[in-house]
Amino acid sequence: MNERGIVAERHEIVFVDGVRTPFGRAGEKGMYWNTRADDLVVKAMIGLLERNPTVPKDRIDDVAIAATTQQGDQGLTLGRTAALLAGLPKSVPGFAIDRMCAGAMTSVTTLAGGIAFGAYDLAIAGGVEHMGRHPMGFGADPNPRFLAEKLVGEEALNMGSTAERIHDRFPQLTKERSDRYAMRSQHKAAAAYDNGKIQPDLIPVAVRSDSGWGLATRDEALRPETTLEGLAGLKTPFRPHGRVTAGNSSGLNDGATVSLLASGAAVKELGLTAKMKLVSFAFAGVEPEIMGIGPVPSTEKALKKAGLSITDIGLFELNEAFAVQVLSLLDHFGIDDEDPRVNQWGGAIAIGHPLASSGVRLMIQLAAQFKEHPDVRYGLTAMCIGLGQGGSVIWENPYYDGKKK
Repeated sequence: MNERGIVAERHEIVFVDGVRTPFGRAGEKGMYWNTRADDLVVKAMIGLLERNPTVPKDRIDDVAIAATTQQGDQGLTLGRTAALLAGLPKSVPGFAIDRMCAGAMTSVTTLAGGIAFGAYDLAIAGGVEHMGRHPMGFGADPNPRFLAEKLVGEEALNMGSTAERIHDRFPQLTKERSDRYAMRSQHKAAAAYDNGKIQPDLIPVAVRSDSGWGLATRDEALRPETTLEGLAGLKTPFRPHGRVTAGNSSGLNDGATVSLLASGAAVKELGLTAKMKLVSFAFAGVEPEIMGIGPVPSTEKALKKAGLSITDIGLFELNEAFAVQVLSLLDHFGIDDEDPRVNQWGGAIAIGHPLASSGVRLMIQLAAQFKEHPDVRYGLTAMCIGLGQGGSVIWENPYYDGKKK
């Protein structure tokens, strides 16, 4: 209660739904080369609204869409332009967000804060990245003081080099472990597709190529044939005789994600279904030269805020920017490389990592897994972030039946 006698009540934050486009390979040979970035996120937003027809469009309080490189067709306040293009009323506002790889995650947590405060009842959060049109850092002009005053090392501006630095710092995180983890990610993603786990939350996108029009219906970068022998022979582009390769890292990708968030009261009023409930979130900074360890302190902070421990987490969706980055978190918390709770349907190494869109992909997959696992109460979505940050969100399973295994 403040000095005016007003009680600040925290409102329940619900993840109602989330969808995404299939993720494509970046570049001229990728399926989205002739598709605009804003059209990708608009297509996803239209799909989200069509899946939730009982949501009054004029009741949506805000739209936050993230992009890492905010220029061209990823510029001009994406949240607002995408909302207008998707057919939302002109009364619905919107804005853009940039926290590099955690853009969509930050879209969610930012709007979640508005819901918790009582300012919002319904909100749309997501992200888009067209790395074919807008390579990471393209057109950026880093302040020369970063290097001249040794605020960061040169390698801090190259994500692959930061992954090599994690290998340096933790010798037990070997290339063989990274390759084995990467191979399993590919195999798990392929099995998830075979079992129809991924497809329900994909919004098909019409695409145009030299051969005519087609329909993007699945992620383009999957390599189910991946073997340890094949991974062992790949080049190490960031360092001679290094350990980081294209095979144990996420690729360059295009794609979009969006989610619908609501207050608990709005869920009841509109007859919506809660797929997840937000428990806590945290962001943390680390040395930019080893940015991949960022999810370790952010997860510790999120757990502390929630009054939980790592043993309370029954499902993990960790972004696989680099295999070594995930392994550093698993080692820190004493979790086995092949723990079945971790990335059950594979991760970004197989599916793709269109930077600012990936945070909501993690949430989409966790939400679907919650429904399959009523024995699990809490889950974690976490990711590393360029320039030395980590982001973590803890979610509660509304299907939890109290019968924890």
